[in-house]
Amino acid sequence: MSLKLLSQKVAQAIDEELMSTAGGFSVDQLMELAGLSVAQAVQKCFDKTQFPNVLVCVGPGNNGGDGLVAARHLFHFGYKPSLYYPKQPNKDLYQRLLRQCQNLDLPIHQEFPGEQTTDVFIDSIFGFSFHGEVRDPFKEVIQTFEHTKKPIVAVDIPSGWDVEQGPTEHVKYQPDILVSLTAPKLCAQHFKGRHLLGGRFVPPRLAKQFDFQVPSYPGSEQIVDISTSSSL
Repeated sequence: MSLKLLSQKVAQAIDEELMSTAGGFSVDQLMELAGLSVAQAVQKCFDKTQFPNVLVCVGPGNNGGDGLVAARHLFHFGYKPSLYYPKQPNKDLYQRLLRQCQNLDLPIHQEFPGEQTTDVFIDSIFGFSFHGEVRDPFKEVIQTFEHTKKPIVAVDIPSGWDVEQGPTEHVKYQPDILVSLTAPKLCAQHFKGRHLLGGRFVPPRLAKQFDFQVPSYPGSEQIVDISTSSSL
């Protein structure tokens, strides 16, 4: 099956349509579905007896919100998630997601704890709206991603990549797992690892409107492996 890769402009338009009056979704719902997809991807790829500790690196925007949701689900899946969350917005949505993690007594770090504390990283720092260079306080974690031998799961796009051009002069790291959300972005053509998609919520009408494909998802899973799919 051929899967179309989305530009930044089209990805933004799809999100706007999903959250419009016609689309009917709230940002909370989309974040919940995205975070559940990421947690299922970790469960699918990393056995909790061998990889129990998961450090979720959380950015200040919606990509970070996906990571907070993923951490909550991973706790209930039997993992031991912790958060690196140095920039915590005051917005009610993020405060509620953070409170849900605090209620589970998840460790929350404002200083990067380093790679020795985890078996798996989740990169939920920046999403497809990011542009420019990575700045503090996230430079250290991106530098760690560049050289660590610990597996990394990237949420939607690897943080610091250009959403269309892929790796940049400053950020070249390759995650082990990429969990694209809704549909894969153009930068995914530069990704070399295992590629999963979380987009089971997409209405066929919307996919037709924006001319992209929704693959078949197995059973009741929220993710599908598209590593072997060709792209347009």
